[in-house]
This record gives sequence, structure tokens and C-alpha cells, in this order.
Amino acid sequence: MVQSLQIALKEWDVVCQAMGDGQQIILLRKGGIAEAAGGFELEHPQFLFFPTFVHQNAGMLKPQWQDKVQRLAEEPTKVKLALAGEITDIVKLQSREQMQRTDGSHIWSDALIDMRFNYRPWNPLYLLLVRVYRLASVGEVENTAAYAGCKSWVPLERAIDCAGATPVLDDLAYASLRAKLLEQIEISE
Repeated sequence: MVQSLQIALKEWDVVCQAMGDGQQIILLRKGGIAEAAGGFELEHPQFLFFPTFVHQNAGMLKPQWQDKVQRLAEEPTKVKLALAGEITDIVKLQSREQMQRTDGSHIWSDALIDMRFNYRPWNPLYLLLVRVYRLASVGEVENTAAYAGCKSWVPLERAIDCAGATPVLDDLAYASLRAKLLEQIEISE
């Protein structure tokens, strides 16, 4: 993990919770991923998690996660940045069946998975495997208008210290989960 980061990925707070608890190591994205010589690349392979609240939808989560959704009428004026992520793998999903095989590895309902596949179906859906780190000290930023709107990536006004960040899952646990997920979606190394 780098010493500081100035880019954040907006994600539902409840998903940030699952990532921070080691319950999930995957994200789904359409767009923002380029095909390169060695496979697929993300513009920002290391980032901070920027938790969002207003658009969380408990109905798009498995029942055991629905009560963990903190419902707010508006986004908070200050955002706490407690987690950083590093993408280890980007997998272009070829079918809905691939995602179904990962059902025990994420908090999303079938409705959310279907929505992601059906939204702009001509654009591929990517599964991102993320190594998550807990920051040694929580960063905090003012939630300015520059961070609002439907965008995934937000450049922060100032860098957040990542020195001393510790992995949520140790090397062995992460490697084991990663291998299991890649096997479930039939990606061999």
C-alpha cells in the first residue's frame, strides 16, 4: 500500500462495512476499465473507500445485511475515510452464471446482480477482486459539491495518510479467498 492516496471510490456504506469486515473482497463495475496488453487495467488500482448513504437500497442486499443500512436523508457533511483498497484482479464476466457461483462471497441480492448485468448490456460487467486495508488513522474530508453526483471516482482535495495501513485479511486468508473466487468463475492462473 502506498504512503498516501488522493483518489477515492464511491461505494455504498454497507458495502464498505462488508469489505472492512472481510466479509467481501469483490466489487462490480461497468466502465472505467481499459483493455491493455496484459489484460484489463483500472485507472486507479489503489484508492480510498468513500462511503455513500443516500442511494443505498436495502432491497438490493441479502436479508442478513438489510438492517445494516444506515438510512440518511442526505449525505453527511464530513466523510470518514477508514479503508483503502488495492485491486488484485479484474475479471470480465462472460455470463450471469459466473456471478451466481460467487453467491456466498458477497452481500448483494440477485436483483442487484441482475440490474448490473442488464444496465447498458452492451458494456461488459467486471468483477474486481480487492485487497482491503484499514488505515492506521481515519481520514476525514468535507463532503463538498465536487464529490456529489453519480460518479465512481472522486479526486480528493488533499491526500490521506495511508502509512501503517493493515490488511483486513492476512496474506493467507486473502490468497485463499481469491483462489476460491477465481476457481468459482473458472479463471485459471
